[in-house]
Amino acid sequence: MLWKKSILTFLQAQIAAFLGGITDYGLMILLTEVFKLHFTFSILISGAVGAIINFSINRFWVFKNQSGYRNRINSQLFKFALVVLGSISLKSFGTLILQKGFQIDYRIGRLITDSFVSYGFNYPLIKYWVFKANEKKNAVESN
Repeated sequence: MLWKKSILTFLQAQIAAFLGGITDYGLMILLTEVFKLHFTFSILISGAVGAIINFSINRFWVFKNQSGYRNRINSQLFKFALVVLGSISLKSFGTLILQKGFQIDYRIGRLITDSFVSYGFNYPLIKYWVFKANEKKNAVESN
């Protein structure tokens, strides 16, 4: 049963990431192509907007106080902001490396970079650090 719950949580988190990510990616393209910002600046701006959407969906749907959060919303926002700063930095740097070093179009490079950052950095930190569940309530619910 715990395995099914973990899979469901993972899938819900991927939906949240997708919705935040599609907003982030679309806004990045708009800012770069229409408003002529350099893509690294577009990633910073669009990443912040996508992060707000992602945090909201994660807090109120994916990790929705199912077993009681260990931390209050202010602490979660601070931790989430740190994860987002790391994520945006990795995405900007990774996209720039792929574009400058390997001549990969920034739109493709961003998708490649996002896949690594999303699964290897964002999800583990969001699940186990930002929205860490209260163990005492978990133990009571599993009995």
